[in-house]
Amino acid sequence: MLKFTSKINSHVETKLSLTLPFELRQKARLRTQLDSGQEAGLFLERGHVLRAGDQLKAETGEVVTIISANEDVSTVTSDDPHLLMRASYHLGNRHVPLEIKPAYLRYQYDHVLNEMIEHLQLTIKQESAPFEPEPGAYSHSHHSHAHE
Repeated sequence: MLKFTSKINSHVETKLSLTLPFELRQKARLRTQLDSGQEAGLFLERGHVLRAGDQLKAETGEVVTIISANEDVSTVTSDDPHLLMRASYHLGNRHVPLEIKPAYLRYQYDHVLNEMIEHLQLTIKQESAPFEPEPGAYSHSHHSHAHE
């Protein structure tokens, strides 16, 4: 079993890939299989979310590229940017992981959330697509200082 213990900052060419849904990309410890079927384990620093394109290095030197799996998501669109902002506000109040792009919002499918968004008169498309939510204001990659 390959043991991946660190994330690398530079991009290298590799033939190894690991496709994971958002839920599993949040785990620091995970026993899994690479896309090739080879057994692998993640033994990473806690508190980080793996993103599409991230690369991990194994104890033996191999490098694997992370791919975001397609998931059952709701994609919200509107020609009115104000409506998209309102939807972001209401979804944020519910602490929903949310992917925010200029043309759409995306969250993991939830029929209750879809009903709320429909009441705001936005267009919802249920689909299978990669899910890359915002990391959050206090994520390790964007905010760090010592607390004494």
